[in-house]
Amino acid sequence: MPQYKHFPLPDVGEGLTEAEILNWHVKPGDEVTVNQIIVEIETAKAAVELPCPYAGVVTELLADAGQTLDVGTPIITIDIDPNGAAAPAPAPVVEQPGGACPADAVAANAAARAQADAVNGSGKIGEEMPGGRIATLVGYGPRSTAAKRRPRKGAAAPAPEPVAVAAAPVVAPISPEPITPVVVEQQVTGLVPLAKPPVRKLAKDLGVDLRGLTGSGPDGVITREDVSLAASAPTPVAAAAAAPASYDAGTRERRVPIKGVRKATAQAMVDSAFTAPHVTEFLTIDVTPMMELRARLKGTPEFRDVKLTPLAFAAKAVCLAARRTPDVNATWDAASNEIVFKDYVHLGIAAATPRGLVVPKVRDADSMSLRELCVALEELTTTARNGKTSPADMANGTFTITNIGVFGIDTGTPIINPGESAILAFGAIRDMPWVVDGQVVPRKVCQLALSFDHRVVDGQQGSQFLADVGALMADPSVAITY
Repeated sequence: MPQYKHFPLPDVGEGLTEAEILNWHVKPGDEVTVNQIIVEIETAKAAVELPCPYAGVVTELLADAGQTLDVGTPIITIDIDPNGAAAPAPAPVVEQPGGACPADAVAANAAARAQADAVNGSGKIGEEMPGGRIATLVGYGPRSTAAKRRPRKGAAAPAPEPVAVAAAPVVAPISPEPITPVVVEQQVTGLVPLAKPPVRKLAKDLGVDLRGLTGSGPDGVITREDVSLAASAPTPVAAAAAAPASYDAGTRERRVPIKGVRKATAQAMVDSAFTAPHVTEFLTIDVTPMMELRARLKGTPEFRDVKLTPLAFAAKAVCLAARRTPDVNATWDAASNEIVFKDYVHLGIAAATPRGLVVPKVRDADSMSLRELCVALEELTTTARNGKTSPADMANGTFTITNIGVFGIDTGTPIINPGESAILAFGAIRDMPWVVDGQVVPRKVCQLALSFDHRVVDGQQGSQFLADVGALMADPSVAITY
C-alpha cells in the first residue's frame, strides 16, 4: 500500500525560524532518490539547496515558489512505497459550515491517523525510525505543535479547472489533537519555472512573469536574455505582467516585502548601531609603493595565475596589524561579562550580491600567505555573487573589511558586524597630488576608515591599529618588522 512521508522544512542555519521557497527541482509524479536535490530555499543568510531524505515518488508539493514558511512546516509529500499493493484511501472530508463533519468521516479520520502514524514516525538524529530508516538530516525532528499548511498563492494567468485531490494526512506525533484530512484544490499549472536568483530578481524588477516563459538555457533554465526579451517584446505575456502586483499606478510607488537577507541585514545593523558605541577614525595614505609591488608580483610565476588585488594587500595588512592590537579582533560577551580575545582571524569581506549584502569569511586568514589570500578572496567573492554562500561560511567572523573603493567611494563610517569589534572601510585608490621630499608630485592615494566598539577598543588602540594598517599598505616592506 502507498506509504506517504512528509518532508518538513529544516533549520539549515543556526536557529533560523523561516525560509522562502525559491525554486522546485521536482514535480508531482517524479521519482526521487535519497540526497537528490529537490528544492532551493532562501534563508536570512543564504540560498541553500535541500536534498531529499527519502526515495520514492513525489505525490504533492505543499508550498509554492515565493512562499515563506516556518521551519518544521511540511513542504513535500513522497510515496516511499509506490509499487505496493493499492489500498482504499481514506474518504476526503470537506469542512462543513461550523466545523461539523459527517459521522462516516470520523471513522475515515481515525483510519487516516492510524495509517499516518505507521509511516510518518520521526525521531532524533541517529535513531532508527519506523520502516528501518535512520534519522540523519538536521531539523527533521517532530514539532511541538501541529504543522499548518499556508494558503497557496493564486496564479496570475487563467488556470485549468481545479482537480480535487485528497491530501495525505499531516501528523504531528506528539500532538494529542486530531488532524482532519481536507480536500485540497490543486491547480495543475505545470513545472515551476527554473531560474537562478539573479534572474528571478531581474524578472521581478522588470515585471515579467517567469511562469509564462520558456527557458533557452540548459535543461530549460530561464536566462537573463529570456527575461529581457520578454520585457521588451509587446507580447501578451509581457503585457500581462507589465507591473508588479504591489505597484500603485496612482502613487507611482512599488512595494517590496522585507524578508530574507534584507530583513536579517537590517535587524543586525540596527542591533549593532544601538548596542555597540561606535567610534570611526580616518587615515589618508600614499599606496604608490604597494601598487608598484603589485605590478612586480603580477609578473612573477607565483602570482601569474591568480588575481592579485589591492584588497589582498589590505587583508594581509589587517592580519599583521591585529597581532600588535588584538583588541580589534576580540568580542564583547555581555552574557558572561567577558571580553573574548581570538587567537585567529576569521576575516569577513562585505560583498554586494543580487540577494543583498552578505559577509562571507576567510577562515584563519592570519595563517595565509599573500598568494593564499588572493585565491581565497577570489573564491569567496565568486561564490557570493553566484548566491551560493552557505550560512556556515558567514558565521563566527572576527573582523570585517568593506571594499567601498570598487564603487569609486573614498570613505565612509561603516557599522560593525554583530559579534565583532571593528570594521575597516577601504576607499578608492586615486591619482592625487602628494608632498614627497618637499615636492608636490602625483601619487596613488586612498583613504581608510576604521569603526570600532569603544567598549572593547580604546582610542589609543584603535589609532595604533589603523596607523599600522596604513604603514603596511604605504610601505609593504614594513611587514618584515612584524
